[in-house]
Amino acid sequence: MKNQSAFREVLLQARSTSDYSRLTGLLPYARKIGMHCQSLGDDALFVLPENKENTGNPVLPALHGGVLGGFMEMSAAIHLMLFMDEPRIPKIVDFSIDYLRSSRIQDVFAECKVVRQGSRIANVSITAWQSRRETPVATARGNFRLDSN
Repeated sequence: MKNQSAFREVLLQARSTSDYSRLTGLLPYARKIGMHCQSLGDDALFVLPENKENTGNPVLPALHGGVLGGFMEMSAAIHLMLFMDEPRIPKIVDFSIDYLRSSRIQDVFAECKVVRQGSRIANVSITAWQSRRETPVATARGNFRLDSN
């Protein structure tokens, strides 16, 4: 498929240059919420920039939990695409999130770690924070199916 090979080319280029802007730009939800990814040596830091449109509770004000969950899920999927030996598009099987505290309307950062990767399934842990990494706003676990095509 033409689109799949073009996506693979962008993914391989992102891996080799550590410039992830074209990759996140190709993913509609990542583009919608404005998320981006920064290289941290051999790792990646995902950023959800402050955006008033992502407000869930205007009284506090607080970030919408669905936006935070979607950001964390998207971060885990991108992380897998960037760091798997064979570039594949992971498909979400299960995602579980623990909201630990209210997320204010400010930048959110996420870090992902592949807990286990087999030939068909991968498990990723995700931690999201705002001002301090030591005080996460949410943690999550995602299981992804790894298809060969």
